[in-house]
Amino acid sequence: MRILIVLPGALGDVVRALPLLDRIRRGRPQAEIGWVVEPLSAPLLREHPWLDRVHVFDRPAGVAGLVRVAREVRATRYDIALDLGRGAKSAMLTLVSGAPDRLGFARADAREGSWLVATTRLPPQGIERSKLAQFVAFGDLLGLDPTPPAFGLVPAAAERAAAEQLTAELPRPLVAACVGSSCTSRRWFADHTATLLDRLADARQAGAVLLGTAPDAPFALEVMRRTRARVRDLVGRTTVRQLMAILATADVAFGPDSGALHLAAAVGTRVVSLWGATSAARSAPFGSEHLALEAIAPCAPCFLERCPIGRRCMATITPAAVFAKAIEALAA
Repeated sequence: MRILIVLPGALGDVVRALPLLDRIRRGRPQAEIGWVVEPLSAPLLREHPWLDRVHVFDRPAGVAGLVRVAREVRATRYDIALDLGRGAKSAMLTLVSGAPDRLGFARADAREGSWLVATTRLPPQGIERSKLAQFVAFGDLLGLDPTPPAFGLVPAAAERAAAEQLTAELPRPLVAACVGSSCTSRRWFADHTATLLDRLADARQAGAVLLGTAPDAPFALEVMRRTRARVRDLVGRTTVRQLMAILATADVAFGPDSGALHLAAAVGTRVVSLWGATSAARSAPFGSEHLALEAIAPCAPCFLERCPIGRRCMATITPAAVFAKAIEALAA
């Protein structure tokens, strides 16, 4: 049996779908399993022990990238395709795979007509059910026994050694400040971040590392300008596997809704997550749900990419509140 997972999307979604991969591998140990993914997350999957094939969908290449991966997928002759992406592109890739059995979300949970491609659909999941649970539910359609969530992400020895070298001069405990997010509406504030790092340094002699992508560099520079804690700025300077290794060495991670937080949780690091524009019930990192802090605002969660009123929701999450959760995480 050949099974294809179609989830090209964001890093956080890919990480949260790994427990489904584990459930399939345990329930169908002889199956050949492939995954369609975009370049950012591909390095996590190429090294993954539970996966047989990785089909990279080069979205920036446009139609050419779509045609290339569609031909590759169809040539593999999959028996079952699972559309976890719930959008038009993932539905198209599910369809052109040629798999006779195509599993997808119900109309209420899907977008852009993607439910029309599925031959079998999940029962409606609802917006408040966690994405991880929604992805794992595809195992029910395959008739698989339930399994405890597992991610199978382990940095290689050389990756861990490099991460320890990058953070060797920083005091412990080590705090990973994941400052970025794909949507500006989700961000916290540089002054709040600096205040938090200072308080953790004063109370626990903690060091910190700033993590994010290149667009987060101005935010990181502002944090560095304001803080007096021992902090290393690695924003925009890590690959996804380097990011994973650094998060695995940290004692606690914090930040707004982002893929980095899910990656931290997947490698066993406790995560303090900050929620305003998006929903903690749907997306709090696995195992750290009790460490989530939700904004108090009538408009939250709005799910907007950009906030028209200055992120008033995120302003209700104070450094003192995040400090208390971080201390709780460090004491666990």
